[in-house]
Amino acid sequence: MDLVLRSRRVVTGGVMKPAAIHVAAGVIVAVTEPSQVPPGALLVDAGDAVISPGIVDSHVHINEPGRTEWEGFATATRAAAAGGVTTLVDMPLNSIPPTTTLAGLEAKLAAARGQCWVDVGFWGGAVPGNAGELRGLLDAGVLGFKCFMVDSGVPEFGFVGEADLRAAMGAIAEAGAPLLVHAELPGPLAAAHAATLGLDPRRYATYVRSRPPEAEELAIALLVELCRETGARVHVVHLSAASALERLRRALAEGLPFSAETTPHYLHFAAEDIPDGATPFKCAPPIRERENREQLWGALAEGLVTSVVSDHSPCTPALKQLEAGDFAAAWGGIASLQLGLPVVWTDAAARGRSPVDLAEWMSAGPARLARLDHKGSIAVGKDADLVIWDPDATVTVAPGMIEHRHTITPYAGEVLRGVVRATYLRGAAVYDHGRFGAAPVGRLLGART
Repeated sequence: MDLVLRSRRVVTGGVMKPAAIHVAAGVIVAVTEPSQVPPGALLVDAGDAVISPGIVDSHVHINEPGRTEWEGFATATRAAAAGGVTTLVDMPLNSIPPTTTLAGLEAKLAAARGQCWVDVGFWGGAVPGNAGELRGLLDAGVLGFKCFMVDSGVPEFGFVGEADLRAAMGAIAEAGAPLLVHAELPGPLAAAHAATLGLDPRRYATYVRSRPPEAEELAIALLVELCRETGARVHVVHLSAASALERLRRALAEGLPFSAETTPHYLHFAAEDIPDGATPFKCAPPIRERENREQLWGALAEGLVTSVVSDHSPCTPALKQLEAGDFAAAWGGIASLQLGLPVVWTDAAARGRSPVDLAEWMSAGPARLARLDHKGSIAVGKDADLVIWDPDATVTVAPGMIEHRHTITPYAGEVLRGVVRATYLRGAAVYDHGRFGAAPVGRLLGART
């Protein structure tokens, strides 16, 4: 036995209870009563702190290579460790080259090796004309694919229409790999954009009006049709519009392999509270109204939305248009990789939810999506990926605590509940009370090139 971690509050088997977690060679070999500690084992006693499965964040834009000045593997995975994230999956766009070919994947892997403080997997990209590349990328180790139904914001990663979607789904359906989709249709966005011409681009209300919920609703309706036709596994990323939930509910009732995620910022903020000119809040789809937020919380409680992931999408300060405050011109992305646990816990606890719910939404759900069977829960045979955190302590978000490459975040100044004390990756402490391990020990998951 290498290590035993115990607490009076361990999240395991769908409950929170006193337990001891026994670790050998980086794997959980037993979960026992707290008193059962073998002689000679190194004991970490967390007392009343919660021990949860490490967070699995399946939606992270790291941007390296090519746009490493936005974010990189070293800084992103260090921030992840500080936030209790033990596994993340990198998105295929915003890097140059994107992960849409084997050559692009090889460039990504070369950039990542030796830099990762936590384990990292990779999504491939589905873009117009690359359906023939997808099986080769799967064989090389990508965990599934991401596509956009609308302009992605970068020229290297084109968006797909119905024919491209059908080709991509046909190429991956048999493999069981998920297709992750940014679900907005360009038609409703174009009409909304035309309706907002001449309105003040500094007003957040103008930006919300420019990306109406109908764009998500109609995109999801098309995805449901194609999922039914092809049998491919479809996952809607960063669901924002609660008005689309009924379409999701009907797809699940039909038994289709269809799922959706949402993000901490959609669950925490409300459009009514966002100041004009506050471009750190810009993301796409936008943060919507307070009532919309509460419906998303209801969808999580119902099990309709299965995971909460960061959609960490940072950029350089200049791209955020901080001085101009122009929502139309600013880059659309929120940096929050390190902050997901306290943001979600702050609001979940206020709604009577428990750390067990948090583990399902932020660990087990994303691990299932990415088919990482050895991640996402505290159980025998799983990797000993663990986060020790104090659910009662609070932290005020300040630039000095943030490990992202850039410290711009809409959470600045927020007082959040839930403080990460330590993060263990396969039984090794990669973060412990403000200190990091001696060197990065993260692995590249699934990579075979």
